[in-house]
Amino acid sequence: MNQATNHPALLVELLTEELPPHALTRLADSFAQGIRTRLATRQLLTNEDAHPDIYATPRRLAVRLPGVRAQADAREIQIKGPSVAVGLDAQGQPTMALIKWAEKQGAEVSALTRGHDGKQDVFYWSSTQPGAVLADVIGEIIVETLAQLPIPKFMTYQLADGLTTVSFVRPAHRLVVLHGDTVLPCTILGLAADRITDGHRFLSSGPITLENADSYARQLREQGHVEPEYQARRVMIANELAHSSQQNGGILAVNDEEQQQVTALLDEVAALVEWPAVYTGQFDPAFLAVPQECLILSMRTNQRYFPLFETNGKLKNQFLIVSNMRIDDPSGIIDGNERVVRPRLADAQFFFDQDRRETLASRLPQLAQVVYHARLGTQAERSERIRRLAAALAPATGASVADAERAAQLAKTDLLTGMVGEFPELQGTMGRYYARHDGESEAVADAIAEHYQPRFAGDALPASPTGLALALADKLETLAGIWGIGQRPTGDKDPFALRRHALGVVRILIEGKLTLSLPALLEQAFSVFDKLPAPAAADTEPSDKAAATGKKGRKEAVPQPFTADVPGLSAFVADRLRSYLRDRGFAGTDIEAVLATGLDRLDLLEARLAALAAFRRLPAFESLTAANKRIGNILRKSAGEGAADDKASVDPALLKEAAERDLNDALVKLQPQVQAHLQQQDFTAALQALAALQAPVDAFFEQVMVNAEDPALRRNRLALLGGLHALMNRVADLSQL
Repeated sequence: MNQATNHPALLVELLTEELPPHALTRLADSFAQGIRTRLATRQLLTNEDAHPDIYATPRRLAVRLPGVRAQADAREIQIKGPSVAVGLDAQGQPTMALIKWAEKQGAEVSALTRGHDGKQDVFYWSSTQPGAVLADVIGEIIVETLAQLPIPKFMTYQLADGLTTVSFVRPAHRLVVLHGDTVLPCTILGLAADRITDGHRFLSSGPITLENADSYARQLREQGHVEPEYQARRVMIANELAHSSQQNGGILAVNDEEQQQVTALLDEVAALVEWPAVYTGQFDPAFLAVPQECLILSMRTNQRYFPLFETNGKLKNQFLIVSNMRIDDPSGIIDGNERVVRPRLADAQFFFDQDRRETLASRLPQLAQVVYHARLGTQAERSERIRRLAAALAPATGASVADAERAAQLAKTDLLTGMVGEFPELQGTMGRYYARHDGESEAVADAIAEHYQPRFAGDALPASPTGLALALADKLETLAGIWGIGQRPTGDKDPFALRRHALGVVRILIEGKLTLSLPALLEQAFSVFDKLPAPAAADTEPSDKAAATGKKGRKEAVPQPFTADVPGLSAFVADRLRSYLRDRGFAGTDIEAVLATGLDRLDLLEARLAALAAFRRLPAFESLTAANKRIGNILRKSAGEGAADDKASVDPALLKEAAERDLNDALVKLQPQVQAHLQQQDFTAALQALAALQAPVDAFFEQVMVNAEDPALRRNRLALLGGLHALMNRVADLSQL
């Protein structure tokens, strides 16, 4: 008898109503791994490293595990009892403590053995424990597994008896539990285990009686017209989409962002179908007069179609349908989908036509009626703050101040349009179309579209100077406003996306190569809230609801005055900066060394980090960094001397020792060289020049007593070290290394 016969596969399937597509793969993986782990814990798997076969369709979660024992092997267990000194009296007879312990184990005292536990002699009771029986524990295993599934939202429903209520992600209709060809009896969610499952809702000829656990996938494919493996369905769909798009002379995506959207839609439709087929539909070419972003979003979001594009990126009047019906004549399916998509596209056309009847500028008064935040005023007030920031930032990005101000005024007006109301994802995009229609300049139109960028990690930066200024202004205003009223991220909660805005600021400053100081920018951002009204006096005084309600111990949260916390917000943005630099491959210690010198020029950080990496490879690196730390410690301990800083001047007449004169000469010679390198932003050369200090620094510490008894000598030597310390830490704080 072979291994497979001795230990056949186990199949567990739960057939349900349609499961939420975005949660399907997580549910399936958790279902499979939960059962596998619990079988392994009970030693019912012959090979715990064997991977389970995971099956997931819109209506089923299933797993097949090979080599499952009907009963686990018996185990020899040994239980330690009392010590011999406690268990036996002076005459060597069992004490009551030993007798009671033996009775508790169900053993005779005479059956106990003695052994040494490493400290003393003790009594042991050895017994054989029978292994778990699969048929007895499988129900318990499934129940435990279902209880820990990552279910996004439970549904409560009644069973067929009309009396029993159960909860699960969706109503369950069948349960299959097969060990080889044997049904293991158990009842889960009110369902008794069986060997019967269902195939495709429409293409299957009826219920399927499974032969055994190994025949599951084959019978579903052959009899049920169901592909049970999620990844296999996904590959089928991807291949057919590629083939159909090629046949129609189109492409599915025109850039990386489009490809990400195609991938996300592919993941979703693979969780919506069991027997996929791809068909081609088309719509009236007249709809192509509507901005293609509107048509694309309508088809993808509402209908889950895959639009087709020309190679130049222009939308074709064709789309691909992923159907759950693979049939010989799909004309009815195609016609039905074409009829469904027409009113969707007609809605988009209606919104586009209606929106263009009003200019963006004519909508400006309406912004005063839209509350941005109860503490921060309306969208009109917000737009004014962004305008002031954008105007101040325009010279740094090379934009026209007039264009930056105009774009800032109009940037939020498309939020009032019908199209953006229907498709919020198109904010900014529709603003560009409407601005062009209104006759605004191309710089203003582009900036309106670009000012939300970068919207996510990896998203492109604004391409235009005006867009760069407006995007930076928008993010700074959001950060300063929300931070100023105390609505700061906590844990994984970030309702105002401040982390994303902070990362956007970091990327714009670094990748946009803007010569701006981060703390100065944040201070400027806080300053535009100068007209923000303070909370009413009644609101700022602590109020106790308990007095009115009779409840004790709970005080109502009260708003605090707006606080321009530049240091706090700088630290918050610096945390995003650290993550950004780590993702770029820089070492954590190097990042801290560079950031310790300040946040004035983020655009120079990568060059300074690269210089630091090159400095590490110099022979003098270890000696100089050790000396730098020593100097720093000396200066900190001597802070009260009045000369322990980089501003104190050195008196050459007080340089008594040859080693301190040599160090001063080297320092005087090196300072202009390093300064010239820094002005040219050649940070590598600036750090490498420090190698010339190795010998005089080593000699100084060997031959010179810094803490001389003469106060004048001591102050002079501290001044020398202060100047040296300042020079060594211009590019990075070497003490951090």
